[in-house]
Amino acid sequence: MKRVHFVSGGFAGATSVAIELVRAAQASGSSQAVLVLRRKRTTQACRVEALRSQGLHVEVVPGWSHVATILALARLCRCLRPEVLIAHGFPEHILGRWAGLLAAVPHLVQVEHNTRERYTVWRLAQARWLARFTDRIVGVSEDVKGVLLSLGMPAEKIVVIPNGINLERFDRADEHPFEGREPGIVMAARYARQKDHATLLHAMHRLRSEGLKPPLLLVGAGGNRHERAARELCRGLGLDDQVRFLGHVDDLPALLMRNRIAVLSSHYEGFGLSLAEGMAAGCAAVGTSVPGIRTLIQDGVNGLLVAHADPASLAAAIKRLLLDQSFARDLANAGRRHAWSEFRRETMLARYEQMLGQCCDRIAASPPD
Repeated sequence: MKRVHFVSGGFAGATSVAIELVRAAQASGSSQAVLVLRRKRTTQACRVEALRSQGLHVEVVPGWSHVATILALARLCRCLRPEVLIAHGFPEHILGRWAGLLAAVPHLVQVEHNTRERYTVWRLAQARWLARFTDRIVGVSEDVKGVLLSLGMPAEKIVVIPNGINLERFDRADEHPFEGREPGIVMAARYARQKDHATLLHAMHRLRSEGLKPPLLLVGAGGNRHERAARELCRGLGLDDQVRFLGHVDDLPALLMRNRIAVLSSHYEGFGLSLAEGMAAGCAAVGTSVPGIRTLIQDGVNGLLVAHADPASLAAAIKRLLLDQSFARDLANAGRRHAWSEFRRETMLARYEQMLGQCCDRIAASPPD
């Protein structure tokens, strides 16, 4: 079965999931998969070429206008003739399904990766209309499913498939005992209002005023106004000697396994993938108690949940982990066990294959034109 995965070229969580799905299809030898990226200002040619050098079929369509994206993707689909088009994220799931309809792709799948998106009345009307022609609507968590239902998407088409992690990248975490790691804090997130870097920086400032100066490592593609705002705030709070803006990191697992704490201070998530990766790496996890994160963490058992947009609450949680090493180690160990049990990539891949197989069965059962 030939399939196209269409996703943002921003290389955030949705892109990572789409890449894993394409890799798995290629490796199976039983399916052909193409990754189509919608170009963004942050789409780096070197990262696209790196994927191609790994043997993935990657195409890039323009992103300067929605119409240009739809027409280019439709042309590509007419050439590739996939049986299924899987459109990830917003607004890509709208643009992708319009292109799929124009190109007469037999089956369409929407994957929703977040619990909050910029739906205008017009965009929501499009999403509801496109749902009539969509075989499955995937939510990456139960929280996302609840949002889809509240938006009026058809319940019979919604399926929950949690994101998974390539745990092989973290299988050496046992070689990095918690006590021997740097007391550093890692947050891997793109620079966007959603991720709320400001709350984390204010929390670091509070810790500094109490005599605690742990290093903070910020991982994520930047160059936009949100990164510039974070850098300006960092300077204004006097944290320049403590905070490192690392940009994209090729080997994130290695970085996580060298440090003790993973943080995600988001306003909302669909599935806190980077925090799940921190747990898999054996970090003590701290996340805001918001949709998409609170389903990952059992507070006080395998991580800590803190109040949303509350620097004092976040600072208190980090302080506890820095000062009570035994407690932090126990949380980290429990978090790692949880990640290895619940976030397996193989489970995610199997569920997607089952879902796409149902589409394939329907293709086979469809009468010829």
